[in-house]
Amino acid sequence: MLAPPASHNGIEVIGLGQACVDYRGIVPSYPGEDSKMELEGLFSTVGGPAAVAMMALARLGVRTAFIGSIGDDPFGKTIKETLLREKVFSADVKERRGAASQFAFIAVTRGIAARTIFWTRGTAPHLKASEVNLRPYRGARILHVDGLMTEAAVEAARQAKETGMHVVMDAGSFRSGIAGLVAMVDTLIASETFAAPIVSPGTGLEEQLYALRALGPGDVVITLGARGCIGLTNGVVYRQGPFKVKALDTTGAGDVYHGAYIYGILKGWDMPSSMRFASAAAALKCSRLAPDETLPRLAEVETLLAQVRNKSSPINEGQSHSTGGDMD
Repeated sequence: MLAPPASHNGIEVIGLGQACVDYRGIVPSYPGEDSKMELEGLFSTVGGPAAVAMMALARLGVRTAFIGSIGDDPFGKTIKETLLREKVFSADVKERRGAASQFAFIAVTRGIAARTIFWTRGTAPHLKASEVNLRPYRGARILHVDGLMTEAAVEAARQAKETGMHVVMDAGSFRSGIAGLVAMVDTLIASETFAAPIVSPGTGLEEQLYALRALGPGDVVITLGARGCIGLTNGVVYRQGPFKVKALDTTGAGDVYHGAYIYGILKGWDMPSSMRFASAAAALKCSRLAPDETLPRLAEVETLLAQVRNKSSPINEGQSHSTGGDMD
């Protein structure tokens, strides 16, 4: 069993970005205004692209660390306690005195896994570039940023490149200043809408891959939710279909995908292998509701891959998960 990292030593992957508390309520259907509906279930988890990716990697047996900014409120305490329980090193998470942490309530519609998100960004200020220090993480191999704290992410990427780290980015929205960060990235994993501001309406996915590649990253992947994903490396385009599961909740599926894709990079896999592994992990995430079971373990991902490969299971490639955007 992976033990919680006791220090910066031995950390393989650093995640920098957003962490929040998610409350998820299960409803039979989404209610209209000025009405009441009893929740069929209610539970809380920690969300945020970089935070969930690090927790997903920890479940896969990788030593990870998370760097972010939270309040010193009860939600901030929950975030720190959850990271510790999930064995993610969090000594460099900044706790802002008197500030509120980000929070979301997500109504998940039973049966169709649709979700409606209500959220508040909180009052904890973003990390500043001056607060980023990766020097203690000697031996870390990968930096993962979600682009939600652009100033800090750019500085972290700069420091990571100086020490030879591979930089991965979860690209949700193309916001101001993001192009400079993208130029420093080795592997860009983007949402389906990320390239919209830099391409003409109706531009095909392959053209979008090349447009994003022109910004500087070496490899580019676009996640397509229930349609799988598509990637570009060394001038070759690869497609990966999704895995067919009964989706119960798609929240965080993209974050799990990013963590699982990074696992493939650590293992030295090629792009098709990493995309396949990440798609399987994200599908498993979608098939679960219990908060302690939603993040898959390595053996579970390997079992799903073997079932599909051997065609000895009713689980086949087909409709599956949906990756969400960010909240910022």
